[in-house]
Amino acid sequence: MRKSLLATAGVLSAAALVLSACSSDSGGSDGPPTVVASTNVWGSVASAVAGDKAQVTALYNNADGDPHEFEPSAADTATIADADILVFNGGHYDSYMEEAASNSDATAVDAFALLGSEDHSSEAGGEHSDHGDDHGSGGDHADGAHDHSHDDQNEHVFYDLPVVAQVADKVADALAEQDPDNAETYRANAETFTTGIDGLRDELTTIREQHAGTEVAQTEPLAGYMLSEAGLVDIAPAGFTQAVEEGQSPAAADRAALQDILADRRAKVLIYNTQAVDPVTQAMLDVAESANVPVVKFTETLPDGVTDYIVWQDAQIDALTAALGAGSN
Repeated sequence: MRKSLLATAGVLSAAALVLSACSSDSGGSDGPPTVVASTNVWGSVASAVAGDKAQVTALYNNADGDPHEFEPSAADTATIADADILVFNGGHYDSYMEEAASNSDATAVDAFALLGSEDHSSEAGGEHSDHGDDHGSGGDHADGAHDHSHDDQNEHVFYDLPVVAQVADKVADALAEQDPDNAETYRANAETFTTGIDGLRDELTTIREQHAGTEVAQTEPLAGYMLSEAGLVDIAPAGFTQAVEEGQSPAAADRAALQDILADRRAKVLIYNTQAVDPVTQAMLDVAESANVPVVKFTETLPDGVTDYIVWQDAQIDALTAALGAGSN
């Protein structure tokens, strides 16, 4: 996948040593619980649940860089070692957190590990989380929209709304265990957050109702789970998107194929990852703009000035909705 190993062997070894030395402190310190998240995306989910009752630290907050390539500093390693709860993406997206969690007594919330879990599938065909039964809307989402497993190997699970809702619930459970006096508050906060997720999913259902089967293209499979739930079909060559994800140059045939898709306006919208930009993706952006294909710019971390996951995704879904309307004309 598009990234370095995210930590050198030396950093990981240091992390293991520090975690080993400090593990006896994890979960047993005085004061509010401490949560460390790999990126500000997962930090925002944790913060929504924690409120003012726990301390949440996100290690990666850069709105422009590539979080796949982040390598933790010694200070970051110490922060991880002191955490009561670790919240991370998993799927090798933030490998240093996976390694740290395996050497720590901290409670680990691994989002990728929730793919394909029982809670992630509804009774109606296995397409969605069961949050609809608890929060009012998930059970009404379209059939067949969201059936996937670890085998898909798309690590961008922060675009998988049912999984994000589950992460909030897992964080609430972990915080409640650390801080029983505030358990009710954590679970109420998680309920509020997942209600917001249900609202986002309702917006995707509306897209599905209006645009099911519409062909779009991505420069990499960033929003794959969201597009699937919205009933949209990504027709970008798999070789192109996989190469971009892995930090490699796509083959000439794949570049030509995506260029033709955009120039001929077969794709009604181009979803462009602004944090995975190189001359090849820039060239595809230029082709789309020249052909008047609407472009929606998605990100992997929260934009500057945005701290709320729901607000972030709501703005992106609104932009996608507007682009689909323009692209159908």
